Amino acid sequence: MRPFTLSRDTFHILVALADHDRHGYSIMQEIKERTAGQVQLSPSTLYSAVKRLLEEGLIEELEERPDPAHDDERRRYYRLTKAGRLAAMEEARQLEKLLADARSTGLAPKRI
Repeated sequence: MRPFTLSRDTFHILVALADHDRHGYSIMQEIKERTAGQVQLSPSTLYSAVKRLLEEGLIEELEERPDPAHDDERRRYYRLTKAGRLAAMEEARQLEKLLADARSTGLAPKRI
């Protein structure tokens, strides 16, 4: 089993972008909602991760705006790249394997 390569926060960001292009605040809100408030990224954590993800080619900043007439021009929108989707899918497979191992040893409940 290969070591995990994505941090928890990075993985959450990629998951938030998996089905929808989003701006920074929307990413933070999506993560907060998906985790029932258990993971709340600060703006500095988010934008540090976004900068790194852009540099690594896992996400891209969009040139177009979804609805310019009803949008704040200061917002930057992001999209998952093919490489980002593949990295997130691999991480998800690793997490699934780890959870299966935990279930088989009694550390996590079996599926119902």
